[in-house]
Amino acid sequence: MLSFFRRFFQSKIGLPIFLAFLALMALAFAAADIGGNATFGGVSNSDRAAVVGGEGVPLSDVTVAANTALAQVREQDATLTMPEFIAQGGLDEVITQLIDRYTVGNYAEKYGLRAGENLVNSEILKIGAFRGLTGEFDVQAYQAALRQRGLNDAIFRRDLVDGLLEQQLLQPAVAVPQLPEKIARQYAALVLEKRKGEIALIPSTTFAPAGNPTDAQLTAWYNDNRTQFIRPERRTLRFAVFGEDQLEVNAAPTDAEIAARYKRDAAKFQASERRAVTAFVVPTQDAARALAARIRGGVSLEAAAREAGFSASPAELRDRETMAGATSFAFAEAAFKAAEGGIVDPAQGTLGWYVARIDRIERTPARTLAQATPEITEQLTTEKRSAAVADLTAEIESEIDGGTALAEVAKAYGLTVETTPALLANGQAFGQPQAQIVPQLFPVLATAFQMDESEPQLAQVGDSQEFVIFEVARIEEAAAPPIAQVREAAIAGWKRAQGATLAKAAAERIMAKARGTTTLSAAIAAENKPGIEREVIDLERRQLLARQQGNLPPPLVLMFSMAEGSVKLLEAPRNLGWYVVALEDISTSPVDSEPGLVQQTRQQLGAALSDEYRRQATAAMRTELGVTRNDNAIAALRKQLAGEQ
Repeated sequence: MLSFFRRFFQSKIGLPIFLAFLALMALAFAAADIGGNATFGGVSNSDRAAVVGGEGVPLSDVTVAANTALAQVREQDATLTMPEFIAQGGLDEVITQLIDRYTVGNYAEKYGLRAGENLVNSEILKIGAFRGLTGEFDVQAYQAALRQRGLNDAIFRRDLVDGLLEQQLLQPAVAVPQLPEKIARQYAALVLEKRKGEIALIPSTTFAPAGNPTDAQLTAWYNDNRTQFIRPERRTLRFAVFGEDQLEVNAAPTDAEIAARYKRDAAKFQASERRAVTAFVVPTQDAARALAARIRGGVSLEAAAREAGFSASPAELRDRETMAGATSFAFAEAAFKAAEGGIVDPAQGTLGWYVARIDRIERTPARTLAQATPEITEQLTTEKRSAAVADLTAEIESEIDGGTALAEVAKAYGLTVETTPALLANGQAFGQPQAQIVPQLFPVLATAFQMDESEPQLAQVGDSQEFVIFEVARIEEAAAPPIAQVREAAIAGWKRAQGATLAKAAAERIMAKARGTTTLSAAIAAENKPGIEREVIDLERRQLLARQQGNLPPPLVLMFSMAEGSVKLLEAPRNLGWYVVALEDISTSPVDSEPGLVQQTRQQLGAALSDEYRRQATAAMRTELGVTRNDNAIAALRKQLAGEQ
């Protein structure tokens, strides 16, 4: 998860290498100055999360940045809550990146770097989100995009200036450096590295007490560990789905309407003719006439073209006008005079003279009004029904905008109102994994989770003729429930926590013995406790990476970072227990046994090297300017965002 945060912040508020990223950065963070007089749980926005070179980083910046980051991460995990985001290190990453942002801006100002108004204007003009239908900069589109993020022009320009200064300062440090071959060989050798060892899990449940805690013990533990029981935000929706079939629409066309459409499209119902030809082009009229004579004498057109060094190509059926546009008017006239199977008199086109054969003629006779009536009736019915549906939905939307309640709208138009169970942002019913919501609601879920409990909204379902009216009937904020609702889970958590302490002591005893002359299996056996698991590992690093696709088990990550012959301890998450990791042997195949591996490694590590240079440059700036963190204010804000105060 933290790697996702880092990628997000580096593209939004870190150093954008390309100017196109500046808009994203500004839109994500310029809102930090909005609501400057707000307070958060007793921590006023005048308090500072940190001071960078004499300039304070407001807590309001941190709050807005954390909410923006959480919104971005929710695109991957719609049910993630702020407490979970904080517990997984998201807030710490937000603060680090904000401090870096202020550091670069202050450093640039200290040494006289500037981003003038003309430069800022030119960058705004380049941003695609601010262009209208013509592809040119549109003031209304610009203002609408800013309003959507709660910004104004001045704030947006300020953050755009910050981004431009970052680019001036740090672009030289991150400009695709070349990793030296000797270093690349060392990293390439890691890919071929093979490690053998053992991993043991000493589970907390093995050492957990059999008895239950007292109410006081359980309450105290639950209050300290409420984030483990946070329930994501839930929303209950009321909705009505309808389509053109549910609306009473008289869409049958009259005889007069049919006659008028027949008159309007008279050309469509006249007799028509289309022809398909096979042809090739030669440079002179004499050559065309000679080849046409040979073909009429019995040589096939394809053979005549091939012998003359040309290639004949067939064409689909075309009417006279279409054929003239694709070839020439003279050729189309000649082609529509020839008989089916006959050779067209040579005619000149743009590229030369055509030699052609009529392969097929399709003639469509004229249709009378009576003959065209079924087609026209179907066409007019579809048009009238679509228009009527559009009118009715416009009426419904007008009533909704006027404040009419969903129930009243549904009654007026004969619609059925339904209510969903409490839904998560991903559409799942909370506590009912098997429950299914109607598919028409999925496209509007994102909107529903941004609405207040207010008037309903009308939305079209995709490109279909189905519509849904929906409103938020109830909002249940993300929070830990009362302990009574999760008592059994809390008791199990308390037992794991108590067992984790004893499991750690057992793991330390096992580790101490394994570091001596005792094998890991013998040290485990000496504990004489059931449930301790042990697994033998014999794995290449590249096998590990390929198998797990980047989501690596922590004990394996530890094993591949340890020294040969060492034994280490690692805590499992959520008080599940402790790992004892023993590494017995490290072996590496020769790098030269894998042709191209060194070069591939240099290419793959280019981006990482750029990022490392950026980090080192920023760290040097922090050292020169001086950075002081306000840990007390950060701790208070952390509790407020997590809902603990």
